[in-house]
Amino acid sequence: MSSTHTVSTVNAAPATLDKAPDKAPDASVSVLIADDEELTRTGLRALLSAKPDLDVVGEAADGAEVLPLVVRLRPDVVLMDVRMPRLDGIEATRRLRAELTDPPKIIVITTFENDEYVYDALQAGASGFVLKRAPAQQIAHAIRLVTTGDSVLFPEAVRRLATGRPVRRDAARRLDALTPRETDILRWMAKGLTNQEISAELIVSLETVKTHVGNVLAKLGAQNRTQAVILAYETGLVGPGASGL
Repeated sequence: MSSTHTVSTVNAAPATLDKAPDKAPDASVSVLIADDEELTRTGLRALLSAKPDLDVVGEAADGAEVLPLVVRLRPDVVLMDVRMPRLDGIEATRRLRAELTDPPKIIVITTFENDEYVYDALQAGASGFVLKRAPAQQIAHAIRLVTTGDSVLFPEAVRRLATGRPVRRDAARRLDALTPRETDILRWMAKGLTNQEISAELIVSLETVKTHVGNVLAKLGAQNRTQAVILAYETGLVGPGASGL
């Protein structure tokens, strides 16, 4: 059962969020909120609806309601609680990724940053996570960021979740498939850099970076940047004591 922690408690925002571009007022982002606590849903709706570029199009009280609502409402982003009674957010995320050709971006919203459920949800295809106690501006900025697909939410928190876990059997083989330049790109992605920032670091065109990022995701079998970065940390390609950038 999800906690009823308020979503408005001030919490320091990670530097990554400051890099996300604000959308133009006419470029509205549609959001579906999935949480079994009515108080949490009401609070999130109120906070997000105050943002002119965000449009809360629906609410789900359980993970089992998410797929039908997504099919009907076609939101850009789902704010997904991980702990729901009938169908949790992890399985709901898997179903969205498996059954839709163009699933929405998924942000896990959680009470505890180091929750095992959060890690499992990221592995299932969520793009990132935010804390329920985070300020409204941080949650709104996270929503804008994942719509660009251009960076990783909370790279330091992802590192803490992934570092030291057992390495999947095929992980080394996947990394070996990367070219040296693609490996460099993955290291920069793990640091939370946007495509534009990677372009500046490597002194190559933005389109070249986008091509490399696409190749990295394809070769690693990753659904998004976050999954690729998790693999990089799990294998020790990046992280404390690892060689590289």
